[in-house]
Amino acid sequence: MSKPASRVSRQWPLADAAQTQQLGAALARACPWPAPEARLLFLSGELGAGKTTLAAALLDALGVPETIRSPSFSLIEIYALRAGVAVHVDCYRLADARELEQLGLRDYFTANTLLLIEWPEQAASALPQPDLDLHLAFAGAGRSCSVTARSSAGEAWLGQLEQQLSRQI
Repeated sequence: MSKPASRVSRQWPLADAAQTQQLGAALARACPWPAPEARLLFLSGELGAGKTTLAAALLDALGVPETIRSPSFSLIEIYALRAGVAVHVDCYRLADARELEQLGLRDYFTANTLLLIEWPEQAASALPQPDLDLHLAFAGAGRSCSVTARSSAGEAWLGQLEQQLSRQI
């Protein structure tokens, strides 16, 4: 994983699900990809805040050809991409961080792999530092998203994301 960098944060309002999807697609376009090491994106927030909506839009923009399923019950979904692999994990139902071992998640911390981790706080002790840490929250009738870069790769990703969003949201 990349060495920790200074924490750089940005926040965006999201008026509706369409803007959440635009953010997901922009994250895909901005992702430093392919990469010599795994890219790790944490998605946190209350139930219904838009984590899975954002992840599905990101995966769709990366070219996942099949239906994108929520990993709420399977805990992990794996998608082949042109440039590598995307692994979508939902930690909400984990009783203990050690359960990640049973999922074989460690095997995916490799080159050209993008890991999207929903509810990372449920397994924080078993996860490495993310490149980007996204927090979705309810804000009036819409949502807001705060994004914090936690690695040098995350800072580059966030910089590209800002450029993408300056043209959209």
